[in-house]
Amino acid sequence: MATVNLSDYKPLQIDDAGSFRIGIVVSEWNDFVTHNLRDAALQILQQEGVPAQNINVFKVPGAFELSYASMQLCKENTFDAVISIGCVIRGETPHFDFVCSAVAQGIKDCNILTDVPTIFCVLTDDTKEQSVARSGGDLGNKGVEAAVTALQMIDFKRKLSGKSGHIGFVS
Repeated sequence: MATVNLSDYKPLQIDDAGSFRIGIVVSEWNDFVTHNLRDAALQILQQEGVPAQNINVFKVPGAFELSYASMQLCKENTFDAVISIGCVIRGETPHFDFVCSAVAQGIKDCNILTDVPTIFCVLTDDTKEQSVARSGGDLGNKGVEAAVTALQMIDFKRKLSGKSGHIGFVS
C-alpha cells in the first residue's frame, strides 16, 4: 500500500501538446472521488498545454460502463488518448471483484484492440478513506498520474509513428 504522495511530477514540456485531443470518461458512481480525479486530470492537461476545447469529458453511470464508453471513443479514432476514471470501493460481497476485474480487462482491451492509448484511472480501494487519500488527500491524486501518463503515451505514439524501419532499443 502506498504511504507517500505518488502524484508529484516534473512538468513534461511536450512541444506539440497543443494539438493533442483527449477524451475523458468519468464514472458518476462515487463522484466524491471521481470528480476530484477528473478535475486533477483536467488541470494537468491544460497546465501542460492541451487546450480546454481539445478535451472532451463524458459521464457514465458506474465503473462497469467505463469499458464500453472508452472503447466507443477509441473506435471513433478522434482522440489521441482516452482516460477512464472510476472508483470501486470494496463492499461485503464479491461484486467488487467482478466489477474491478471486468473494468481492468475492458480497458486493457481498448489498448490491445485499438490504436488509442487508454489510461486506467480506476481506484479499487477497500475503504472510502483510501479512495479520498488517493483523489486529492494525503497520497496525492491519481488523476494527475493519469493525465501525465496520457500525455507520455501520446508523445510515445507520435515519436514512434515518425520513425520508419527499425526501432532502436534505449538502454
